[in-house]
Amino acid sequence: MKKIVILFSGEGFNAQNIVKKLHNKECEVVCGITNKKDAKGLDKLKELLVKTDILEHINFESREIFDAELVKLIKSYKPDLVVLSGFMRILSDVFTSNVKAINLHPSLLPKFKGANAIERSFESEDVKCGVSVHYVSNELDGGDIILQKSFIRSERETFDSFTAKIKEIEFELMPKAIIHTLKEYE
Repeated sequence: MKKIVILFSGEGFNAQNIVKKLHNKECEVVCGITNKKDAKGLDKLKELLVKTDILEHINFESREIFDAELVKLIKSYKPDLVVLSGFMRILSDVFTSNVKAINLHPSLLPKFKGANAIERSFESEDVKCGVSVHYVSNELDGGDIILQKSFIRSERETFDSFTAKIKEIEFELMPKAIIHTLKEYE
């Protein structure tokens, strides 16, 4: 069975969804790694009996030094794929040249790269909005797209209803993208 490592920074809802849908079915989630000791996703993964690790970026002098330690930790689990699921770090070449990874992004890339994509997408005049899963590359949110799914914004869309649609698509799209990517590596 193929192995994945999930990287996350916060609530961990997408990580939890991945574990529930795929763990010990389509792949084995060998670890969830966070860069924040107070990430709520730690409890969610522990409840699902998935091993977790904490590697706080604030303890490192540079992005590259942190990324080198992160790569070392990831490689200790020998994953076939690394899944960034709300991992709020810009990764250096130290990471991108050593790890096969995919990332979930809450916009239709190439629009709204980087942080606060949901807010920027909502505030835009775009009628067609959605979610992307892409390969991680040296360019922020610039790797080749694996899957995208869109929706048409309603005329009376609120930020809460917009966010709920994004989250629903994320929950659907990321497991599909993981399965698709793991099959590519066979």
